[in-house]
Amino acid sequence: MYAKNIWKDISNEKQKAIFDFGKEYIDFLSDSKTERLAVKETEKLARKHGFKRFDEVKSFKPGAKVYFINKDKNIALYIIGKKGIPEGIRILGAHIDSPRLDLKQNPLYESHDFALLDTHYYGGVKKYQWVTIPLALVGVVCKKDGSVVDVNIGDGADDPIVGISDLLIHLSGDQMKKTGDKIIEGENLDVTIGSIPLDGEEKDAVKANVLKLLKEKYGIEEEDFLSAEIEVVPAGRARDYGLDRSMVAGYGHDDRCCAYTSLRAILDIEDPEYTACCILVDKEEIGSVGATGAQSVFFENTIIKLLEKTGDASLLSLRRALENSRMLSSDVSAGFDPLFPEVNESKNAAYLNKGIVFNKYTGRAGKGGSNDANPEYVAWVRNVMDKKEVHFQTAELGKVDQGGGGTIAYILGNYNMNVIDAGIAVLNMHAPMEIVAKADLYEAFLAYRAFLIG
Repeated sequence: MYAKNIWKDISNEKQKAIFDFGKEYIDFLSDSKTERLAVKETEKLARKHGFKRFDEVKSFKPGAKVYFINKDKNIALYIIGKKGIPEGIRILGAHIDSPRLDLKQNPLYESHDFALLDTHYYGGVKKYQWVTIPLALVGVVCKKDGSVVDVNIGDGADDPIVGISDLLIHLSGDQMKKTGDKIIEGENLDVTIGSIPLDGEEKDAVKANVLKLLKEKYGIEEEDFLSAEIEVVPAGRARDYGLDRSMVAGYGHDDRCCAYTSLRAILDIEDPEYTACCILVDKEEIGSVGATGAQSVFFENTIIKLLEKTGDASLLSLRRALENSRMLSSDVSAGFDPLFPEVNESKNAAYLNKGIVFNKYTGRAGKGGSNDANPEYVAWVRNVMDKKEVHFQTAELGKVDQGGGGTIAYILGNYNMNVIDAGIAVLNMHAPMEIVAKADLYEAFLAYRAFLIG
């Protein structure tokens, strides 16, 4: 099944399955534009499939389905296996944060009769891609009384949108002489949100009118921005892409396409031999740091809690479980783009419609920051895929010294477990509109499911 185009010699049954799966994914992606929303959607699907919060479950016999949520930005799902947890876990790990713009803590100001919001970009972005497109404000405002207000402006059918202006071509002679990273400066990624002044106000009247609207709709004051987490993301739903509807265009494929397919895989199995896990984490785009990133002890804590319920919560059992585990770091790969072939070495590139992509190593400048999976483990994974006739391919992230990137794989590898990157090829990675193939989505689901039961 190695590197064959999935659409060749495909059955009608599988073709239908691919398109049905793609439709369901579009719904998930459109409703999961932030980490918090992704966790909510994941929990909703998990509960429909019989998963319960850890503290709701009394019996932890094989087949039990439980999940943990961490600070509303991580979720870890487990199905208890027939073998003991210290014998190892089959882990699918993806991240649910994506590059975006975040509002600063003191964002709101007025300039020349416009109200604007100051932002700080999050993750690796081409800043010029974020201007003159429809944007939405999505997130939470946490008030001093402990209440949390959900904010979503721009995604509803009747919502207004916001955006970032750019210089008109007629006056952009000096701008166009700048390099790509300087055409739009980070401090100029300010979002325009209003232009009507409030009656009776002399100073900052447009800003005052915006604050009045926010007070009326959300009950928030200006100082509440200090404890808000509002993300600026592309407005609108994900869509079919291509006249043949073979692809999906949308924001956040990196890495929610792998998060969704990993989730669907664990929802689709029952009574695994080894305990199965799907963990979705935050902060990968900025180094997997903090309490909700992959470097947090949250993951370890979930395992020790499971061990405690089975009567063996020793540190040694925890270390054995981690060391004996096998993981697919479910993260995307750079798809070969026929408009930019020069950045790839063609026989080690990832192609759309050829199935899940295995990256033995990622990193940059001599594999720096890479996990670099052991060949024995690569052979085991190959065998699992071939047994289930799963389409797969192998790839590097571009030519040597072209650039590079990383995933959470090395973090889990630090536990001495076997880990390899495995994900979906993406075009336009980190842009406000990314592209994936529906056939690859479905094949990744099949691959992740095969891994959990293999």
